[in-house]
Amino acid sequence: MAHTRITFELPGNAFKFSTDHPSVEFRIRAAFPMDDALFVALEAPIETRHAVIEYFDATPLSYDVLHTDEQSIVIQYAMGTIPPPLRAMLASGTLLQFPVPLRNGRLTFALTSSHDRLSRLKTEFEDAGFTYEVISVTQSTQPTDLITDRQREFVLAALEHGYYDTPRACSLTELADELAVGKSTASRVLHRAEETIIKAFFATPTE
Repeated sequence: MAHTRITFELPGNAFKFSTDHPSVEFRIRAAFPMDDALFVALEAPIETRHAVIEYFDATPLSYDVLHTDEQSIVIQYAMGTIPPPLRAMLASGTLLQFPVPLRNGRLTFALTSSHDRLSRLKTEFEDAGFTYEVISVTQSTQPTDLITDRQREFVLAALEHGYYDTPRACSLTELADELAVGKSTASRVLHRAEETIIKAFFATPTE
């Protein structure tokens, strides 16, 4: 599993309050689709309140102030379409992590994905002509991140049905039936997953 940080420079005057306050960090707290629109929650430091409100007043975007206190203001606004970079990330099956920092007109996304999905995301960006910068890519050292999606499915099913309990609550034959595969297939997939997890676990340095 790869953990990646990428950054985009926003086009034109998008989020102009950010470039007007280049040293200030704003945050996209959440983004979720609803009723053919994308709703976004933006958190801004309280000292930028007037600049942020003026920006949204000057745009056709509908917005509401969800919260304000002595430190920050949170605004929810609706977009009629999903922005192309976000659409590409969703299409690739990549897991986005929030909050997303916004500083000096640049959004920085933290992503968690398999190498295959990261490759698909790169293809999505290139096909759409997006300009982006990869800040970092790190490989997870968790043993369970080293197995395939199918192996993970089998191991999780085995755990759920008590195959690893003592005494076992589920036989290999019963587990294979639950997974709709033959007994030999279930045994082979589990064995390969177990081998990978055990070898990775004992290869990990301990304090």
